[in-house]
Amino acid sequence: MAGIYLHIPFCKQACYYCDFHFSTSLKKKEELVSCLVKELELRKEELQNEEIETIYFGGGTPSLLSFEELRLLIDTIYQNYVVIANPEITLEANPDDLSEEKIIELSKTPVNRLSIGIQSFFEEDLQLMNRAHNAQEAKNCLSVATRYFDNITIDLIYGVPNMSNERWRENLQIAFDFGINHISSYALTVEPKTALDSFIKQGKYPDVDETVAKEHFDVLVAETTKNGFVHYEISNFGKPNYFSKHNTSYWLGKKYIGIGPSAHSFNKTHRSWNVANNAKYIKAIQEGKLPLEEEKLTKKDQFNEYLMTGLRTIWGVSLEKIEEDFGEEFRKNLLKNAKKFIQQGLLVITNEVLKTTEKGKFLADGLASELFII
Repeated sequence: MAGIYLHIPFCKQACYYCDFHFSTSLKKKEELVSCLVKELELRKEELQNEEIETIYFGGGTPSLLSFEELRLLIDTIYQNYVVIANPEITLEANPDDLSEEKIIELSKTPVNRLSIGIQSFFEEDLQLMNRAHNAQEAKNCLSVATRYFDNITIDLIYGVPNMSNERWRENLQIAFDFGINHISSYALTVEPKTALDSFIKQGKYPDVDETVAKEHFDVLVAETTKNGFVHYEISNFGKPNYFSKHNTSYWLGKKYIGIGPSAHSFNKTHRSWNVANNAKYIKAIQEGKLPLEEEKLTKKDQFNEYLMTGLRTIWGVSLEKIEEDFGEEFRKNLLKNAKKFIQQGLLVITNEVLKTTEKGKFLADGLASELFII
């Protein structure tokens, strides 16, 4: 089983915190979509022995695609790849794009999962992030979307300066009240060269506070648990049968190809990524070339990647798999390095699986990096 990710690199405006590849000019949208079609055709041999179980439209803002463009891309996948009977097909969308007409239109396509970038239900938070939608649009789109789609996930951001624990609880409660079955939630982070980074350095915006983020994370875990969600990955909370199949395939090390500028691909032994430039991407594809760089993953790379993804999930890191895939020395080294974190109550071994404890979850990425083989 494998997945296909399509990067749609267009947005109406730039969010202050975002460091993903996108353009606010839609002039080349039609041309780029035709190149996505061509790249799908050029790369079909890469997954010729695999069945496609997930298709994910990410970005950028994929909800800027027209009905016809979306159908064209999905039809191209079905014409060139073997797709299972009921694949998970996710479309990322922003509330300001999701009018009732658009939602009804989407419900008539093969798209069966919406990922809606709410980020917050409060106006002051949205303005600080420079989001294109307002608080009322966030609520309006969910009131309609939940009538036409059962499988909906929303994004929420915590650790926002001046957001109290109470307001964060209200954000979560609004989501619960809409009957949302999946929430992806991330701490506000300051990425280099973003507008947020610049504003903080200029003193125009308060810096993020890790203590506040940790408090919000604890609230998030407690409230989602009370409302029947499973905390199956550090940033992801889903009710049973509503876990993201596409993202789960990443964490479990399945193959996927990334289509579009800046998109990444993985085939277990190699990782590749397309050029993060729309004009260069279009020129290369039109010439029948794949504008990508590739690296072969060493055994150490594969081990480190398995640690990073495994410790973020409820499935943890299998010591048996470590020995089978990497050898006894890797297992011994891991147990030796993990010992102090086990003693600190941050990691635990249960049934030959190494996992983070509740205390260690917030620190999962840091713990993984401490266990890497350099």
